[in-house]
Amino acid sequence: MADGRRLFGPTVLLGLVGSGLAALSGGKPWAAPDTRAGSALVDHSGGHVPLAGALGLVALACWGVVLVTRGRVRRAVAALGAVVGVGLVVTVVVGRSTALDSARAATVVLGSGATTAHVTGWWWLALAGSVLTLTASVLAVRFCGAWPEMGSRYDAPATRPKAEDLDDLDLWRAIDQGHDPTDPADH
Repeated sequence: MADGRRLFGPTVLLGLVGSGLAALSGGKPWAAPDTRAGSALVDHSGGHVPLAGALGLVALACWGVVLVTRGRVRRAVAALGAVVGVGLVVTVVVGRSTALDSARAATVVLGSGATTAHVTGWWWLALAGSVLTLTASVLAVRFCGAWPEMGSRYDAPATRPKAEDLDDLDLWRAIDQGHDPTDPADH
């Protein structure tokens, strides 16, 4: 399990970078029309695939939840992140042709000839981000059981022990710290 603990930082960083790249590049044009003499751009929204940006944001949210949860919930959210990662990879691969078609349709060629388009660097970043997101999510599902968890001090106040559950030493420590161990509002 020591190997799983060592993978915590790199996996989370990989997942955050990958999903961040996917979210960022999902809002940018993945394809652009080739401009040449005799052509005019008529629609500036061509070449976009907004689903990738939305899935990238969902993947980012999954990483936020993975960081603050533990146990089965952490593993379930990591699995959800893996499913989102698969959807992201599929969206990027299928979205390439959609973006190219959209970019071609955004131009009007004056005269003869067909409109052509090319893939921009944003598509390549989206592809890299989606693969990183999927890889990190699969690693998280596999190794999240060995990862460190947040301390109980971050739990909701209702989950803290009541005064009758504390032993004498805990009661004296609470008094020394200026708390009233018999007051439920002071826990």
